[in-house]
Amino acid sequence: MFGPPICREPRGAIGVIISLISAPGCRMKPRYLSLLLPFLMVCVAVAAAGDQKPSSALPPMSKETRQDLMRAFNAELVYIRTPFPMGKKGLTLKNGQISPRTEELRGLIAMWGPAVKPGDQARITNIEIKSDHIHFEINGGPIKKAKWYQRIQISGSGGSTPITPSDSSANPRGSYVDLAFDRYVPELTPQQLKDQLRPVFDFDSKSPLDAYLETVPPKIKEAIKAHQVLVGMNRDMVIYAKGRAPKKDREKDGDVEYEEWIYGDPPQDVEFVRFVGDEVIRVETMKVGGEKVVRTEKEVILEPQPSVAKGQPAERPPNAPSLRRPGEDVPNAAPTMTPSGQPGPMPPPPPPDPGPPPSGPNLAEPSTWVSAFGR
Repeated sequence: MFGPPICREPRGAIGVIISLISAPGCRMKPRYLSLLLPFLMVCVAVAAAGDQKPSSALPPMSKETRQDLMRAFNAELVYIRTPFPMGKKGLTLKNGQISPRTEELRGLIAMWGPAVKPGDQARITNIEIKSDHIHFEINGGPIKKAKWYQRIQISGSGGSTPITPSDSSANPRGSYVDLAFDRYVPELTPQQLKDQLRPVFDFDSKSPLDAYLETVPPKIKEAIKAHQVLVGMNRDMVIYAKGRAPKKDREKDGDVEYEEWIYGDPPQDVEFVRFVGDEVIRVETMKVGGEKVVRTEKEVILEPQPSVAKGQPAERPPNAPSLRRPGEDVPNAAPTMTPSGQPGPMPPPPPPDPGPPPSGPNLAEPSTWVSAFGR
C-alpha cells in the first residue's frame, strides 16, 4: 500500500528525494521530477557549504610580538612607494587600499607640500601598536617633538632658562601611515607585516632607483633602464634615466617659458630635453654625423602632478596699527575715480612736519651749561 520501505523511511530532505527518484517501487510523474531536481541541487550546495569548516582566525597580537616588532622596525630605513603629504594628516592603509584617494591626496600635497616622494629613502622613527591599527611615523612624524634634554630648565632670581634652546621656527617635515585592521591587530610575523606595508614601504630595494622603478608604468620603467627620455616624462623620471643635467638654459618662446636640459658634449651625441613646467614637451638629439632628430609627440601620458600652492598675502585688518598720521593717505595710492569714470584729483600732500616743540636749555652743549647754571 505504501510501497517499498525505502520510500517510507525519513532520512532528511536530500535522502528522501534521492530515495523517491532511485527507488524502483516509487513511481513519479515527470513533471514532479522536474520540480524536485532544482530543489535537490540547492540542498546539495547547502550541504557542501555546511561541511566546510571555517578557517581559524588569527589570534590578537601578543605582548611579546609587539615588543619584537617595535624593536625590529624602529629606526628601519625604507624606500617610499607612494607620496606622503606634510601636515597633520597622513595616510591610512587597510586591505591594501590607501586613503585618502588620489584626488584628495593631490589636494593635500598641493596645499602643504610633499613630505617624501616615490623613490625617496625615509626612516621609521616611531611605532605605536593600538587596538585596531599600527601607527608608523617617518622622518620624525608630522608634529615637532622636543627632546628630553630640551625640557631641562635652570631657575633663578631672573626666571627660568632652558639649557638647550629649541628652534621654534623649525617646521616638522615628516608624516605617518596607519595600518588598519577590522577589529584588532592580529598576530603577525615581521615578513607578514612587511607584505602588509608593501603599498607604501619597500623593504627589499637596494637603491633608490630600484624602489622608484617599482612605482612607474612598464614603458617608463624600460625607458629608464635604457637611459632614454620620452616626451611626457616628468623631471624625476628624467633624472633617474639620465642623471642631473650638467647644463641648463632658460628661454622664452613667445609667452611660454621653458627650461632646456643639455646632456653630452661634441664629438658625442648631444641631447636637448625641453621642459614646460614639470613635463617634457620636446627631445632633440644631435647625432655625431650631423643628423638631427626631434620628437615632440607625447609618448607617455602621466597623471597630473600636484604643485605646491604659493602662500597668499594676508589681508590687512581694518584696525591694524600704522605709523601714518590721522588723515594721511597711503603713499603711491591710486587716484580716486569720479562717477563719470575719470580719475579725480590727487589728495593734497600732508602738512610739513613742524618738528619738536621748543623745550628748555639743551644740556648737550657745554655753552648751555654756563647760561643755565652759571659758573
